[in-house]
Amino acid sequence: MQRTYSQLLLSAGFWACLASVVACRPQPGSRRPATASRQISLTQYVDPFIGTGFHGHVFLGANVPFGAVQLGPVNITEGWDWCSGYHYSDSTIVGFAHTHLSGTGIGDLGDVTVMPTTGAVRVTEGRPKNPERGLVSLFSHQEEQARPGYYAVRLQRYDIRAELTATERVGFHQYTFPQSEASHLIFDLQQGIGWDLATDTHIEQLNDSTLVGYRNSKGWAADQRLYFAAVVSKPIRSFTSVQVLDTLGHTTPAATGNRIKGVLSFPTQAGEKVKLKVGISPVSTAGALANIRAEIPHWDFARVVAQADGAWNKELQKVRIQAEDTRRKTFYTALYHTMIAPSVFNDHNGDYRGTDQQVHQNPGFTNLTTFSLWDTYRAAHPLFTLLQPERVNDMVSSMLAIYQQQGKLPVWHLMGNETNCMVGYSAVPVVADAYLKGFTGFDANLAYEAVRATALRDEFGLKAVKEQGFIPADSEVESVSKGLEYAIDDWCIAQMARKMGKTADYAYFSQRAKNYQQYFDKKAGFMRGRLSTKAWRTPFDPFKSVHMKSDFTEGNAWQYTWLVPQDVEGLIGLLGGEQRFSRKLDSLFTVKGNMGEEASPDISGLIGMYAHGNEPGHHIPYLYNYVGQPWKTADKVRFITDNFYTAKPDGIIGNEDVGQMSAWHVFSTLGFYPLNPANGAYVFGSPAVQHATIQLAAGKTLTLEAQNNSATNRYIQAVTLNGKAYSKSYITHQQLLQGGRLVFTMGATPSPTWGVAPADRPRSVL
Repeated sequence: MQRTYSQLLLSAGFWACLASVVACRPQPGSRRPATASRQISLTQYVDPFIGTGFHGHVFLGANVPFGAVQLGPVNITEGWDWCSGYHYSDSTIVGFAHTHLSGTGIGDLGDVTVMPTTGAVRVTEGRPKNPERGLVSLFSHQEEQARPGYYAVRLQRYDIRAELTATERVGFHQYTFPQSEASHLIFDLQQGIGWDLATDTHIEQLNDSTLVGYRNSKGWAADQRLYFAAVVSKPIRSFTSVQVLDTLGHTTPAATGNRIKGVLSFPTQAGEKVKLKVGISPVSTAGALANIRAEIPHWDFARVVAQADGAWNKELQKVRIQAEDTRRKTFYTALYHTMIAPSVFNDHNGDYRGTDQQVHQNPGFTNLTTFSLWDTYRAAHPLFTLLQPERVNDMVSSMLAIYQQQGKLPVWHLMGNETNCMVGYSAVPVVADAYLKGFTGFDANLAYEAVRATALRDEFGLKAVKEQGFIPADSEVESVSKGLEYAIDDWCIAQMARKMGKTADYAYFSQRAKNYQQYFDKKAGFMRGRLSTKAWRTPFDPFKSVHMKSDFTEGNAWQYTWLVPQDVEGLIGLLGGEQRFSRKLDSLFTVKGNMGEEASPDISGLIGMYAHGNEPGHHIPYLYNYVGQPWKTADKVRFITDNFYTAKPDGIIGNEDVGQMSAWHVFSTLGFYPLNPANGAYVFGSPAVQHATIQLAAGKTLTLEAQNNSATNRYIQAVTLNGKAYSKSYITHQQLLQGGRLVFTMGATPSPTWGVAPADRPRSVL
């Protein structure tokens, strides 16, 4: 299912229906100030339910910024819209798992699920039509709360109120039980999310309050290993562990197996709160116990809730905007979503398990995982260079360690495993961008070695790239998308080589960066699959998209023809000059056609054939600036910002993709976007706020003002930077880092002069 521009405008009844849903709000007095100052807490504007509907696939639960633990509910339902384990349309819960993905197209993780129950012991999930055989419970959104670092819900079947919070490596549970002689905490080591399948699990009791174990599994991450320790706040009356034998719930006593469940039992009084701390570790159960001791050495649940809120507020305070409340909610929720991953993947003492499955001690950086690089290199990582400079070095160092362990930079890295998901070697723009922007907290020579070696491999069509300059369509699926992404990556290597004085490499990779031209058919006017230097794949339909079977990755020729952010000037030339380029770009947003029944559901958020719900097109609305038509960028960007990001559960128009969808919204709301992911420039669009203050490195501050800004006054008329007229329709990273005051004067009609002159337009190479 896709929502088009016209469908979205006609869906008033749907929005009215959603508006009737009662959204839970933090209770008065439940927040503590993050600092001693009287700054307003910005976590109040984050609504974690945004993106849990439609195809958003976002994580819902308790975590801290970039934390290893994502503690949240798991629905009984499975499927594509349940990749995170939870979807707003559901009303079932089978437990609370300690790891989740946020915004992916494949489900995995869901490690160490805990479910509080009463009465007869049940260890299987059950089925919605036959729930009595399992432990599944219904819940209502009216009895559900979520805010940064905190989640709560009442399990209707058991009348148990579940509350969750977290530190980086520890999940903290608080369950309010009814009176019962048979209250339980069920530890499910079998259950995972999506593709995840437990292969070897273990649980044992250490003493009257502590359990330890591990969970090995395969799925998207082919060999995932996770250790845990669990400490309960009251003595355990009894503990048993079983191996489930079949779907009917027959079991046999066992501590080790592939379907292990642990049952912790005790009596409870009415209203009694039972607390549970679960530490996780990629290294050992001893590491998991040490993580608990280091991060939560007490039983004060409210204190940890306040600390989590403070950690989120600290990060959100890096950008303070003035806007109406709905705009604040979509903006700060988006900013929140950009900080769920990459996630910490080490113990409190720094030890971690690498791609080589060896334990690495004291690496000198915080090891991270969950790198959705095909998505996030476009805007999420550039956003980190502005707002998370202290973490950029850790991200790059983690990638370089992966290179040393597996012989190439990560493609889509997950929990110590390379998934090789998506196309391109998209760590390259991230590493190159960090180097080109002056980050020095990693080995620059190793970084160049890594990007170069990754590009010179022979896998996934690269051998053909080296030998022929293009990937024959009959030799490799998704050949055009791969070739276009490789050209972007190679351009980034060339810029890195140029700065390092590697002349020969600069020339070689600059030539490879032009390989996008090999896929352009001048007669058809589109990128398309080619079979040889003289033959194109036929038949050709620029609208048709066949998921994972065609020449394009989650898209079609209309969408991929624009994927040349590294050389827009060259693309303009291919399309016949500025006027023809502009007309074809106009057509992209109006043309109608049938993508076919096998098109990917990721192709959502359609305006004509522009698909905002999928990442390869995110730069496209900003291309107008390159031909001196910034007002067209303003029109498109403001519409997308206002309509494809809303304060509703279905408020993200497509798969969140681990922060990339939200990073686009953060940048575009502020008024600029990194169209080229590694040239250090941001192209202006249409700021959607009146005022913003950005806290930068070295204590500097950038103030943004949009004077006369409104829904009607969306066009930039003039810009000043620190009081001086600024005529360019882009600004550089280094200019922003200096701080100061950037003022936009807005108006209701396009300016005939601002950003129009060739000298004022963005350039691929600055």
